Amino acid sequence: MPRFVVPAAFALVAALSAQTAFFPLKDVRPGMRGVGRTVFSGNQIQEFQVEILGVLDNIGPKESLILARLSGGPLEHTGVMQGMSGSPVYIGGRLVGAVAMAFPYAKDPIAGIRPIEEMVYRAGPPAPPSARPSAALAEKNLFRLLPQPRPALAGQARMADIATPVSFGGFSRGTLASFAPQLQALGLEPRQGVTAGAKLASGLGNPADLKPGSMISVQLMSGDMSVGADGTVTYIDGKRIYAFGHRFLAVGSTALPFARSEVVTLLPALNTSFKLSVAKEWMGTMYQDCDTAISGELGTLAALAPISVTVTRAGRPVDSYQMQMVKDPLLSPLLIQMAVSSAIDATERTVGSSSIRLTGQIDFQNAPAPVKLDNLFAMDNGAANQASLQAAVPAAYVMQSGFSALELRKVSINLDISDRKKELAIGGVTPSRQEVRPGETLRLAVSLAGDDGAEVVRNVDYRVPIGAEPGPLYFTVADATITNLADFRQILGVTPRTAGQVIATVNGLHPNNKAYVRVWRADPAFQLEGADLPDPPASVALILAGTQSSLAGITQNRNSKIAEMEIDVGEMAVTGSKTIQVEVKE
Repeated sequence: MPRFVVPAAFALVAALSAQTAFFPLKDVRPGMRGVGRTVFSGNQIQEFQVEILGVLDNIGPKESLILARLSGGPLEHTGVMQGMSGSPVYIGGRLVGAVAMAFPYAKDPIAGIRPIEEMVYRAGPPAPPSARPSAALAEKNLFRLLPQPRPALAGQARMADIATPVSFGGFSRGTLASFAPQLQALGLEPRQGVTAGAKLASGLGNPADLKPGSMISVQLMSGDMSVGADGTVTYIDGKRIYAFGHRFLAVGSTALPFARSEVVTLLPALNTSFKLSVAKEWMGTMYQDCDTAISGELGTLAALAPISVTVTRAGRPVDSYQMQMVKDPLLSPLLIQMAVSSAIDATERTVGSSSIRLTGQIDFQNAPAPVKLDNLFAMDNGAANQASLQAAVPAAYVMQSGFSALELRKVSINLDISDRKKELAIGGVTPSRQEVRPGETLRLAVSLAGDDGAEVVRNVDYRVPIGAEPGPLYFTVADATITNLADFRQILGVTPRTAGQVIATVNGLHPNNKAYVRVWRADPAFQLEGADLPDPPASVALILAGTQSSLAGITQNRNSKIAEMEIDVGEMAVTGSKTIQVEVKE
């Protein structure tokens, strides 16, 4: 996305400004007066007065702002409101820009107006989405992958983008409280939504119903749960539409559907007042989200991915949620996480001992197989947080892998919840003998301890291969987390080479309702595009060691896995790790 206007483009800007009745930034002077347009009630566009105070040059990289005092309508009482972002401002009947920034806690309605020239020529035509940062499968905070908004300075005061009010319909209050700090850090202001706008009918509304000054809602999710970001239309050029006057999430090229909205009421506040609005009908899709504006097209509706979340208790249905959400590499995983968190919070307790069995699948276009979800989370506190995160992380890993053909198609999630903490900790591993010869069978007795003194013992037999070299042989009995780290640490640090490898990596992760016995020796081993090459001959090891790189798909392990076995403990989560050593004799 361009961050500047090249010299050859200045002439184009000037020429098109005259053709499209733009008021040039270079002609703006203090004392000029104009009018702005926005919606204060329903869908009626009303005017407010604008007095130009001056121009702030280079307030950002090659960016300027017009400083203005607003008046008229309810503004003396509310000040600059959330939801006004994008409200067009005209001088002498020509469009000069959009209301975009304000001073927090300001006593007067002083606003920063984004020049329309910057909005139009930076939020250019649609382009293919660029590669996004990859999310590790152990990522704890998916919001860290999104860019943070930057405030501007005017003297000693900090002028910030007018926060985008985000309406959440059908979400629990606990979920909004939990995610509010991350959303606010992105310049979004979560509000408990009005459910009348949650379920939009299929099909598109009449483009003629949308005009500069109209309210719109960028819909990230619709259905039983809905997420809509509210703002105002600045400029319409044929099918092309520009709004907000600042970034939404700065995700660049994207595909976010938007709807026409109506204002229910205005809510004055000491910090920042805001409009409470309801989405009414689909109108088009936003294809660009940059620093100066969001832009898109009327009459085209981005395809949405259906998502279902079903909650059961002991296998019996409790509740079910049906939604549709955007197919965005950064936004979709966050929406999955929030939807799962809300479903749990709305139907079950989120504090205290509990167990949550997460199953389901995520389907992708052109994938060799769906991504399978199968895990059990049991703890004294935080099972809901873990379940919601682990539902989202596999989607993030696949969607951010760099394979555009892996387009999200459908998400189906089942949550079976229990008030009992179903967890066993690995207590000890006892071998049937301390010395073993090649061809002999060794029995391991693995003890697992639970609450209230419960103890389970599982036996595992391992036959030492004929021809095994003398020396120490190690057995590590561990939970899924430790086993996954041992098996996939090298894979996750290498760029996937095929879409199939991406899916196989996620589906190869071990569920945590089993214990895993890893048999290994302290010899070097390698992985070639995810395939284990344990203890290769010295000549082969030298070649592999000399060609290690992510491009070659070769990584080296510090030990060599010989075998792996599973221990099934039923519907119980397993935690912990124990390692023992047995000597192989000739």
